[in-house]
Amino acid sequence: MSQFAINLIFVGGSFALYIAIAIWARAGTTKEFYVAGGGVHPVMNGMATAADWMSAASFISMAGLIAVGGYANSTFLMGWTGGYVLLAMLLAPYLRKFGKFTVPDFIGDRFYSTGARLVAVACLIIASVTYVIGQMTGAGVAFSRFLEVSSDMGLIIAAVIVFLYAVMGGMKGITYTQVAQYVVLIIAYTIPAVFISLQLTDTFLPPLGLFSEHTESGMPLLAKLDQVVSELGFRDYTADVDNKLNMVLFTLSLMIGTAGLPHVIIRFFTVPKVADARWSAGWALVFIALLYLTAPAVASMARLNLMNTIYPSGPTADAIQYAERPDWMKTWETTGLIKFDDKNADGRIQLYNETPAFAATATERGWNGNELVVNNDILVLANPEIANLPSWVIGLIAAGGLAAALSTAAGLLLAISSAISHDLIKGSIKPDISEKGELLAARISMGVAIVVATWLGMNPPGFAAQTVALAFGIAAASIFPALMMGIFSKRVNNVGAIAGMLAGLISTCVYIFLYLGWFFIPGTATFENIPQNWLFGGTGYGISPLSFGAVGAMINFAVAFIVSALTAPPPVRIQELVESVRFPRGAGQATDH
Repeated sequence: MSQFAINLIFVGGSFALYIAIAIWARAGTTKEFYVAGGGVHPVMNGMATAADWMSAASFISMAGLIAVGGYANSTFLMGWTGGYVLLAMLLAPYLRKFGKFTVPDFIGDRFYSTGARLVAVACLIIASVTYVIGQMTGAGVAFSRFLEVSSDMGLIIAAVIVFLYAVMGGMKGITYTQVAQYVVLIIAYTIPAVFISLQLTDTFLPPLGLFSEHTESGMPLLAKLDQVVSELGFRDYTADVDNKLNMVLFTLSLMIGTAGLPHVIIRFFTVPKVADARWSAGWALVFIALLYLTAPAVASMARLNLMNTIYPSGPTADAIQYAERPDWMKTWETTGLIKFDDKNADGRIQLYNETPAFAATATERGWNGNELVVNNDILVLANPEIANLPSWVIGLIAAGGLAAALSTAAGLLLAISSAISHDLIKGSIKPDISEKGELLAARISMGVAIVVATWLGMNPPGFAAQTVALAFGIAAASIFPALMMGIFSKRVNNVGAIAGMLAGLISTCVYIFLYLGWFFIPGTATFENIPQNWLFGGTGYGISPLSFGAVGAMINFAVAFIVSALTAPPPVRIQELVESVRFPRGAGQATDH
């Protein structure tokens, strides 16, 4: 059986399962459409939350980024993991207790303002649409390879599948579909990792394999990888980061942006009680950890396998002949995600880092420039093929990559849909709309969001993880501070909240679009290698646009507190509401606290 047929079986089978679940779990009320009726078991909700959380950026791009940038790009891993803990500990229980299942609903009521609600809707839509671009881009990458179609056609197929199960099932259909998607994606991610870890280190568990000996050379795996990449002019894989300020701010931006994204917050309203929300958060962390502990091993092993493929006798020997390139490379070339340009006309593939420090070595070897460009997003998907794993493993990872992209895309589209139908239409434009009319508005708005997301996915502003990081920066600068101040400060009023959100959003967006250096340049490894005159550091140093979300959040907090201090305090009922969310009536009486 051909590889294409096997891929079609795995992908088609998983899609059939998702659509069947959506038909079975079709939403009939707005409560089922928005929060799955509020009766999901905490363990199942934990799995659905993990699938919602682990997007195409986690499954496809994160390991690719770490593979290319090494330790420097571990910020993605630290930021997203830390952000989930922040969300689970600081926000989710209080928002669940407040009882408002959408972020604009909470902000509108807490800050007693329709204007605050509308600003929150705008921030949510900007962040969520930006985020969903990354998911659609990731789906296009997976489809273009495994179903042998163009990226644009892959995006259209993905959009149709999401439309069928998300628009029909709402949160109810999405929840149970995401449970199935989690099972698919975690199996698809870990099984190839186990195979490759055994190949390279004779160690069964990939996280342990990362710190084991490389079987062929007898060296520690990371030391071997450092040797290979450094001999080709690349920065050591385990090298420290020069720009510590940017690394800290980028990690912080991912953390607080993560805690501010709405599609995961909604998940804590799909369970019956506040206690169940806490259990859901705990279970989700366990399920997320299974992939996040494996990702660094997948990244390092993918990078080493790629280098060994190009330089089978070592980086100081001749590279392979282009005519003798392996089949996996030929297959991925058809997608346009691998490109070869024989600059010195020797018929061989020269893959190295074009830096001034390596120029003399490259000239001595007769190289006239790097000849191979490999899209970071393909490394995880291509890894089983690079390692010559069985055909069924390749089919499995195809289904897993698509599951990761579609699960998060569905959650984001639902967040956009509920913001438009519930917060904008019912909350501001037409408060007397019937439940049937609101449900229809929710489905229509989700359909429109899918069309817009598909078009933007065809014209993305960067590859998957970069686009996602931009979304996190926007959420960090606008939504997270408003949520934190809404829960933990009785003094911040409606004027301060609106001014803070606008200041954070505008400052972050202006900085991002003034400094378009948030693209990765082929051949570079880390943010500081990008030649941009960033704030507080000059060219290649200072604060990158991807890290500015943390600065935007500080601006948001500062403006909100200053404006609130200069204007009237919130009404007493609002202050009592904040107090009741944090400290239930009667709490502490038994211990006199």
